[in-house]
Amino acid sequence: MRPFISRPRALAVLLAGTALAFSPIGGQANAKLPADLPVNSADCIVPSADAAAKGGRGADHREVSPAEQKAIEARTAQLLKAKAARGIAVPRGALAAANVPVYVHVMRSSSGAGDVTNTQIADQIAVLNKTFGGQESSAAANTGFTFSLAGTFRYNNNNWHRDKQSATYRKQTRKGGANALNIWLVNFSYLGIATFPWDYSRNPGVDGIRVQYTSLPGGTATNYDLGETATHEAGHWLGLYHTFQGGCTATNDEVADTPAQSSSTNGCPVGRDSCSLPGLDPIHNYMDYSYDSCYNQFTPDQSTRISNMWTAYRA
Repeated sequence: MRPFISRPRALAVLLAGTALAFSPIGGQANAKLPADLPVNSADCIVPSADAAAKGGRGADHREVSPAEQKAIEARTAQLLKAKAARGIAVPRGALAAANVPVYVHVMRSSSGAGDVTNTQIADQIAVLNKTFGGQESSAAANTGFTFSLAGTFRYNNNNWHRDKQSATYRKQTRKGGANALNIWLVNFSYLGIATFPWDYSRNPGVDGIRVQYTSLPGGTATNYDLGETATHEAGHWLGLYHTFQGGCTATNDEVADTPAQSSSTNGCPVGRDSCSLPGLDPIHNYMDYSYDSCYNQFTPDQSTRISNMWTAYRA
């Protein structure tokens, strides 16, 4: 999650409860919790105490302990091996390129606050294609993934607009299967929250990303108004950790070509080196906590990880 610096650090405990009445408007367009979470608590998010020091962002996914991280890697390897035995595999050296259908849910208040235009939504999809296509830097990798708008849905509900009863509204509105990216545009104290691909099977109804609506292109989120919050959260949805996952360790984010860093970035501090291991902090990587204007790349090994995670959990 990427919360705003200017907003108070409220605990975002996302409670399930009685289903609320909602009013879909407009229809479909043309188009850190403890590790070892119980299943029904997988979407609760408690920001870390030093969120302000992290560029105003708190936890944007559930915490993954080192032990669970190791177990996830083992499970992923097993799934890839099993799928390869059934002929579901990506040739060595290739990527699991795919076009991802995107369903956008605009969670407006009863008065219409929080609305975004169809142009902003189209621009957001274009940003996803640009960033995952490696088009923002000569050093960026093309992940092979593209995104197409499959539908836009608009709702008028004060609680959903503020991301209240999140598990309820997501289960009632989510579209598509494991391969479909659902984006809920809400107004909360963060910039975004994502689910991981390995959690889909146990809780498919909440799978997707929640994004602060003002972070879309043309929005009003200062330093975060270029649409790259959605890129960051979609990276988690596709299986990437933060580049500072695990701190200054050799394991770090399970990606060899992102230098280890001990903490997240705030702004765009060129030359930052927070870790004694080789390499400067990857402040331009979409999976750090830099300003949108600082972001410009995924790496080749991140592309490989996305490919493997897609094959294991979403293909």
